[in-house]
Amino acid sequence: MPVGGNAPITVQSMTTTKTSDVEGTLQQIYALAAAGADIVRCTCNDSDAAEGLARILPRSPIPVVADVHNQHKMALAAIAAGVDCLRLNPGNIRKPEHIKAVAELAGEHGVPIRIGVNGGSLHPDLYKKHGDQVTPEAMVESALTELSYFEEVGFDKVKISVKASDVSLMVEAYRQLSTATDHPLHLGVTEAGPPPSGLIKSTAGIATLLLEGIGDTIRFSLTADPIQEAKAGRQLLEALGLRERKNVDLIACPSCGRAEIDVYTVAQKAQNAFEEKQIPLQIAIMGCVVNGPGEARGADLGIAAGNKRGHLFVKGQNVAVVKEDEMVETLVEWAEFITENGVEAALARVDLEKARKEAEKDRKDLLAEHGDDVNEDQKKVDLIRKI
Repeated sequence: MPVGGNAPITVQSMTTTKTSDVEGTLQQIYALAAAGADIVRCTCNDSDAAEGLARILPRSPIPVVADVHNQHKMALAAIAAGVDCLRLNPGNIRKPEHIKAVAELAGEHGVPIRIGVNGGSLHPDLYKKHGDQVTPEAMVESALTELSYFEEVGFDKVKISVKASDVSLMVEAYRQLSTATDHPLHLGVTEAGPPPSGLIKSTAGIATLLLEGIGDTIRFSLTADPIQEAKAGRQLLEALGLRERKNVDLIACPSCGRAEIDVYTVAQKAQNAFEEKQIPLQIAIMGCVVNGPGEARGADLGIAAGNKRGHLFVKGQNVAVVKEDEMVETLVEWAEFITENGVEAALARVDLEKARKEAEKDRKDLLAEHGDDVNEDQKKVDLIRKI
């Protein structure tokens, strides 16, 4: 799995099982891979875990990173087990000779190492040097010091992370690190917490940096099932256009006084219906037929409510009218047909003119009932002009 350079940005997560539980860990790894993880990290904290890695690695569908904290011998054991990559925390393995020994053996076996700096586990000397507080400068210095040990033994297969639970601190640390080294960077807001706040913090930090061109691989560190981490990471990359879409991009209007259906309920039902389907389409759910098709014209497929029924449209063209209680079922059926046969085949199977006329009739009826200014925008504008 290439990381860095022109390689696609990868999604990572970490197993929560005991690595010595081979079958349980493999089950979670396969679930993570299915959810969108490209790389998985497993703890290697004792000899039982190292032995578990030796049995897990030949059967894993994606590369495995061994997470090593305090004992450098566990890093050596992980290499012997055939691990694909190591993660070392400079704040925990502090003796230069131990760090160099790991780097030398990793170099012999072609195993890359991620220098994983965490704001909460800096070396005490760095805390003191930087005013007894975690600063971006302290985290970057920690990473570069570790990197210097690697360089002394000629090891350069390195990724680096400088994670913190404070988003602003994390962003600034990565900005500084990106100017100090050309090594690939692994992004994450450590200990982000449970959703939804953890998702918000992780997205804020990771997306900010990715949009600045910083970062090569990412992890959402959530207090939740790691499957949510993998899904969130994949969805973020797809939303930013950094990875090819694998699943539905569901867009929906926020609803208003003109809405003819319960948009929230229909959107949630659609979200649930498409969640496990590998359908790479953008699908729109709009509350009314007045503005809905136009606002979601760029969607591959959509539905807009009118007169208590749904007007289905494909690439902005009305194709069918369906009952309100059949909207989601119809969306799924059309999405699967388009995915298998293409848009042109979907349009060819219906009477487009008939569907257009029915939608236009509902649109006119809705305007006659509610008016053009259902949210009273123009009234507000007129009032402003009189001030």
